[in-house]
Amino acid sequence: MMLYHGSYLEIAEPDLIHSRSNVDFGRGFYVTPIYEQAAKWCSKFKRRGKAGIISWYTFDESREAELKTLKFNSYSERWLDFILNCRSGKDITDYDLVAGGVANDKVFNTVELFFDGLIDKSEAINRLRYEKPNLQICFRTEKALGLLRFEGSEDV
Repeated sequence: MMLYHGSYLEIAEPDLIHSRSNVDFGRGFYVTPIYEQAAKWCSKFKRRGKAGIISWYTFDESREAELKTLKFNSYSERWLDFILNCRSGKDITDYDLVAGGVANDKVFNTVELFFDGLIDKSEAINRLRYEKPNLQICFRTEKALGLLRFEGSEDV
């Protein structure tokens, strides 16, 4: 499977040192199988006057069984609870890889309303069910990162 990472620089050797905490799926290296989504990730850097670079990788899916994996096939209460724990620094899970929907602008707004207590969980899920999820994959351990192979990069 081909995976893409949008940034302001080429990432030939992904690591966990440079990852941020308190994001959707916790500390890790985020990629997507959707090229257009990676290009969108680059746009935030370009708005700040930096370069937009997409690095791409192959991932040997046949070895995924070696990893402790969590996958969300849709926006759900379980997804929302996981995001809440990760963003608030309360995630204590030991997943190597987490895959699921991205909190894009519209999704992020709904999640923020829920986090701020302005809507309840059922209303948040009701709003999210109309959103088509993009896909992000978070490689959270060195073991998982070892299954990625850098293939190249390009300016966008």
